[in-house]
Amino acid sequence: MTNALNELLEQRDVLFADGAMGTNLFELGLNNGACGEVWNVEEPARVQSIHKSFVDAGSDIILTNTFGANRYRLALHAGAERVGELNRAGAMIAREVANTVDRPVIVAGSVGPTGDVLEPLGERTSAEAEEAFYEQICALAEGGADVAWIETIFAENELDAAIRGAERAGLPYVSTMTFDTGGKTMMGITAEYAARHTCGQTPSPIAFGANCGVGPAQMLDTIIGLKEGAPDNAVVVAKCNCGVPEMGTDMKIHYSGTPEIMADYARLARDAGVRIIGGCCGTTAEHIQVMVEAVRDTPRGAMPTIEEIRTRLGDLTETANATTSAPVTEVPTKRRGRRKGRAA
Repeated sequence: MTNALNELLEQRDVLFADGAMGTNLFELGLNNGACGEVWNVEEPARVQSIHKSFVDAGSDIILTNTFGANRYRLALHAGAERVGELNRAGAMIAREVANTVDRPVIVAGSVGPTGDVLEPLGERTSAEAEEAFYEQICALAEGGADVAWIETIFAENELDAAIRGAERAGLPYVSTMTFDTGGKTMMGITAEYAARHTCGQTPSPIAFGANCGVGPAQMLDTIIGLKEGAPDNAVVVAKCNCGVPEMGTDMKIHYSGTPEIMADYARLARDAGVRIIGGCCGTTAEHIQVMVEAVRDTPRGAMPTIEEIRTRLGDLTETANATTSAPVTEVPTKRRGRRKGRAA
């Protein structure tokens, strides 16, 4: 399937996604624990200002303010009946910003997880999850989204349900999963296995990769694993957290990733073959701007080694999460062994 994102990828070696939505909503006054997606109708100008800041910084892809706008997440805020309203509004806000600049900007409809564990480990069925994703993605398409951006996924059955929802809604999709410092998702899926599973889907993703996580160094280690399991022509996404969150003396959360660190991450990601680079939690327009400039102003280098990643971005740390159970369908031991050898 060809669409605006495919066309832009054909024209450019590297595209830049945006940074954090939640972090920037909190900076603009969203209360902790409040439903940020409601701002699509209550404070649209503030949401628009975040999109504009990222476009001005050089982002080619902006994600809608709809990460938690599925019926099950909205039910936590007594908003299960507002799926259509909030997703259409979120896509329309981003579309309006994209249409104000004289270059292509892709509107990606952010689709986060349901917040539930699916059967057989949980009570939510795959069919229920698929219907929720379909409902959300239909509304994003109606609002003007170019692509469904399925993100922060931990389990393959939930990923599969989201992909089926996107297919039914008629939108192409990008998917990213979230990995810890042990190289696995919370449900035990390794990066190499995730790449094989995702790229084997019908329809296949426009791009796939990883988002969130622990920080730039861990993200690049994950990218190496993703590329080991992916076809050579796969478009890989890296959208990492801006370091780790820390409580400051002002009793606010601050992220450890400086603009300089994020610039180095962007260079290394480009050198590792990533074609869509962005940031997740803690990433501001300032970070994106220096990332864009760093890639633009620095010639492409060789594939980074794990030693180079550690030297430039910090140590990788094995955690207790590394022993999380493996996915039901496969125990991908080959990649796990390699990871321990590289990170030692």
